[in-house]
Amino acid sequence: MERRVNIWKVVDWITILLFLLLVFLGWLNIYAAVYNEEHIKIFDFSQRYGKQMVWIITTLILAVVLLYIDNRFYFFFSYIIYGFSILLLLAVLIFGKEVYGTKAWFEIGPVSIQPSEFAKAATALAIARYLNSKGQELTRLSVLLPAAGIILFPALLTAMQPDMGTTVVYLSFFLVLYREGLSPYVFVTGLLMIGLFFFALLFNQLYLITGIIAVGLLISLAVAKKPRAVLKGMFIFLFIGSVLYSFNYFIIKSLNINTIFILSLVLSGVAFSWYIYRNQAKGELIIYMFVLGSVLYVNFVDYLYHSALKPHQKERIEILLRKKSDPRGTGYNINQSVISIGSGGFWGKGYLRGTQTKFKFVPAQSTDFIFCTVGEEWGFAGSAVVIALYIILLLRLQFLAERQRSAFSRIFGYGVISVLLIHFFINIGMVIGILPVIGIPLPFFSYGGSSLWGFTILLFIFLRLDAARHEYLI
Repeated sequence: MERRVNIWKVVDWITILLFLLLVFLGWLNIYAAVYNEEHIKIFDFSQRYGKQMVWIITTLILAVVLLYIDNRFYFFFSYIIYGFSILLLLAVLIFGKEVYGTKAWFEIGPVSIQPSEFAKAATALAIARYLNSKGQELTRLSVLLPAAGIILFPALLTAMQPDMGTTVVYLSFFLVLYREGLSPYVFVTGLLMIGLFFFALLFNQLYLITGIIAVGLLISLAVAKKPRAVLKGMFIFLFIGSVLYSFNYFIIKSLNINTIFILSLVLSGVAFSWYIYRNQAKGELIIYMFVLGSVLYVNFVDYLYHSALKPHQKERIEILLRKKSDPRGTGYNINQSVISIGSGGFWGKGYLRGTQTKFKFVPAQSTDFIFCTVGEEWGFAGSAVVIALYIILLLRLQFLAERQRSAFSRIFGYGVISVLLIHFFINIGMVIGILPVIGIPLPFFSYGGSSLWGFTILLFIFLRLDAARHEYLI
């Protein structure tokens, strides 16, 4: 089949129009967020809307260039692009500019470039190339581990900056693995880990561990062929726990109650292993491993929370979980954001009439909190329209991904969907106060050149691949 086609006849114009609409609406809201009556010119480069207009123009040029690059380039050079992005992530840790405690930018004259934004596209290309060569074999550990490594390596380097918001975005690529055959048990385990993470922060650790063990016991009794054997195992656990507790209380006096729980679980599991082996009790073994793993994970979360997170990060989580109230400190952003959106009512206050915006009550109102401007000036109706545009874009991308003949193109398409989805979900969630503030932009909407370029690269590489879906990559 002839490879040379008129790209403008085969490219998906619906997606391009949605992209242009979101970029334009984003610029309007950036203009409103930083509006100053003394600076009303569009190309006033002293203001963010002037700078963003320049980024938009360069973005449109970049989009055209990406569409004209041969689709085979993205396939054959995917690993090289990924390797180069890794080098940039390493280099920024050494030579990068530190802003608010995060070393994530290269400063080139008046321009700051954030390599982690571009590494998302590189990671999507690498995971697509790898899975394309391996087929639907993610049930095999030898295939799953390298795939996870491709995702986790840039995530780890980003976490070292530290930029926890972008790190979370990289984890969205596991949605791609699930679409391509990752065991639902692994996926559900990941969701349970997220749930346990918040439970570990909400509840007393001792009560939570006791609850996990109780749930494990009830499930074992429900599925076991011999419930009496399960009760015997529970008695063994209680006996070992009592011995350890007494030994620690009277002699050692150095073990905490959580350590005693863990040791009791491990030793009772060893003592009960004969029953599992003899009766091929796989169900009981899975439940036991789930209980032990959950208890270990809860202790790990507690250690991570108190040892790895910075004070302001812990405060944000505590405010989100309603464990702490600090409306004038760490919780100021969320509090003012919710007030700003709520004040807009159904129809909003009108364009350029937002009082919360004009008096700059909401920090980062042109970047991470840009949606506040939408809520205040456009109201619930305008917010619903913007959210609807994102949902339509995501559904359109899913339609495009599913019609691909090449596994590489389909997998990359789902990588684009995953990144946009997690950005959209987390950004809107943190602005309305249901998710912690982790500082990630709203795609195509927030102020910032690196993020706009990064999202554009992701989207238009996929549109180029889709335009050539009838061609062979190799």
